[in-house]
Amino acid sequence: MQTAIPCLFMRGGTSRGPFFNAADLPNDIASRDKVLLAVMGSPDRRQIDGLGGAHPLTSKVGIVSKGSKPGVDLDFLFAQLQPDKDTVDTTPNCGNMLAAVVPFALETGMIKPQGDTTTLRVLTLNTDMQCDITVQTPDGHVSYDGDARIDGAPGTSAPIKINFLDTAGSVAPSLLPTGNVRDVIDGVEVTCIDNGMPLVMFRAEAVGRTGYEGVAQLNADTDLKARLEKLRIACGHAMQLGDVTSKNYPKMTLISAPRAGGSISTRSFIPHVCHDAIGVLAAVTVATACVLKGSVTEGIAQVPDGSVKQISVEHPTGEFSVEIEVDPDNPQNVTRAALLRTARLIMRGEAMVPGSVWGGTQTSDAALRRAGGNHDETGTRIDAR
Repeated sequence: MQTAIPCLFMRGGTSRGPFFNAADLPNDIASRDKVLLAVMGSPDRRQIDGLGGAHPLTSKVGIVSKGSKPGVDLDFLFAQLQPDKDTVDTTPNCGNMLAAVVPFALETGMIKPQGDTTTLRVLTLNTDMQCDITVQTPDGHVSYDGDARIDGAPGTSAPIKINFLDTAGSVAPSLLPTGNVRDVIDGVEVTCIDNGMPLVMFRAEAVGRTGYEGVAQLNADTDLKARLEKLRIACGHAMQLGDVTSKNYPKMTLISAPRAGGSISTRSFIPHVCHDAIGVLAAVTVATACVLKGSVTEGIAQVPDGSVKQISVEHPTGEFSVEIEVDPDNPQNVTRAALLRTARLIMRGEAMVPGSVWGGTQTSDAALRRAGGNHDETGTRIDAR
């Protein structure tokens, strides 16, 4: 017998994966992680026996529940899996999957729409970070159609606005966990920074590259990847993150001067695979470094004047714009970060896991309704008429 778990399969930004109501998963972490590995088909390079897409960007899971703190509407736990590993990492955030949290809650009836737009406060349990997310809900339904376009996802969709409230030191102890805006570590000038995602930023030329190489070329560059891993482990200790050998952070970000009218060009490793684009919170962190005097971006980043700055982060498949606001009296203090994403519901139903992984309990009628569609008393789905 297999255990059926209600889920929605969703794209969030440039990532995708199954989303679950926390109440439909095992309570204890070890059992939950076994279930998630079975759902995604890990460890297996092709993830042929699960929902994973054979890439870190499509090996992600969202877990949502009603807010647990005053003023918070929803709690969100992000889980990063890897195709060929048996790990479930809930330490870092994912700003792309974050874009699908409010649509999931509205689609499943966890939260009611507020009008033509719905703004909810979401707490990311991974790092205790809060943000306000606004989605389009005309006629009381989530709208996925619109003119918003993000590089790394095809077509256009309805805009989803994310206003981050406090991202500094999301995993590391502070925004600049080494205490410096620039360090020399393992012979490389770096900026170690965490404004939503721990990053090690350095100029591509410092490791003998241009920073304009294609993703396939960088992924095939075994010498570079070995060099980056050695640097990453050293920086992990300097950032007070401990031994990061088995961690998905810090991400490694090669930077160079912009070539397409943006503010800076990037190549981001997550942490061992070159990203086709750049993660949401990685883009926020890169944009933050761009406005900090003395960082490794100084001299190559094109940064506008004023306390509110639009920073365009170029990446292999386009660009990612982040609005950064700094304190006029202390420009080294970033007070706000906001951005635009899109999301789409791809499929609704049930994820099946072997009973040997989790026997679970009989899925309740309420849980089945959360997954969508009609079911009879045995749990068999009845096609909607």
